[in-house]
Amino acid sequence: MNKKKYIPQPIDTTGVELPAELLDLSETIARNVHDIWAQSRINEGWTYGEKRNDEKRQTPCLVDYDDLSEEEKAYDMNTSLESLRLIVKLGFKITKD
Repeated sequence: MNKKKYIPQPIDTTGVELPAELLDLSETIARNVHDIWAQSRINEGWTYGEKRNDEKRQTPCLVDYDDLSEEEKAYDMNTSLESLRLIVKLGFKITKD
């Protein structure tokens, strides 16, 4: 089978500045991103382990968002911020009722 090489091409959001209310929202989204990931892992049979072990399905990241390493928090925050920047770049507006 001849697989085509995958080349990621994310939309450039470099120049997009988020207003303060969306920056505040980004923390809530990052927490939710982590919770969705964690729930998915738990549903797949993963449990907490001090070191990641794919064979035993253990990961140290099955903890509350506040207990994650700064590196792990940054991964979730980046996902959150890039999603918000993309929404803004595409011309959508997010308003709070």
